[in-house]
Amino acid sequence: MSVANKRTKQLRELSQTELTVQLRDTEMKLFQARMQKATGQLTNTASLWGFRKDIARIKTLQKEAQRSGAKA
Repeated sequence: MSVANKRTKQLRELSQTELTVQLRDTEMKLFQARMQKATGQLTNTASLWGFRKDIARIKTLQKEAQRSGAKA
């Protein structure tokens, strides 16, 4: 099982409220990493990519839950 699949599995176990908190937290981490990059302090530039992917995963799970809730 890849790291991305493990991360998605962990996120699927969270409630919608927890996903929203996780989304805000990840967006804040992305913002801080961007500021570090702009000032030349960021050493791991791959973290930007990871944060963006995590945000996309969370938003996808939220949309899936929203659509399944609308059909029920």
